[in-house]
Amino acid sequence: VQLQASGGGLVQPGESLRLSCEYSGFNPDNYYIGWFRKAPGKVREGVSGISASGDNTYYTDSVKGRFTISRDFAETTVFSQMTSRTPEDTAIYYCAAANPWTLMKGEEEHEYEYWGQGTQVTVSS
Repeated sequence: VQLQASGGGLVQPGESLRLSCEYSGFNPDNYYIGWFRKAPGKVREGVSGISASGDNTYYTDSVKGRFTISRDFAETTVFSQMTSRTPEDTAIYYCAAANPWTLMKGEEEHEYEYWGQGTQVTVSS
């Protein structure tokens, strides 16, 4: 099983960035994919998630209206399009996969079975 997050970098406030999470080694028809982030000095928090079908999504309140999660089934990749970024979005971003037996709302770390390495996003002028 592998989840590979990429697309991080340094952006200025207000700029957009798209993160990608390529996954393999498990049946994507069964797994919910989520994005988490860990900012300096803070605990890791759930950011967004998307169901196996792509029909259901969730966003934490601080990113609603700014971030969009989507799923490319052909490429087995989940994207997080992030706009209107602020310095508070600076963090290491992780993607993770949750199976249907542990998934509840997709907001908590313990629901997820597989994790990828993080990609650093820095928002600074």
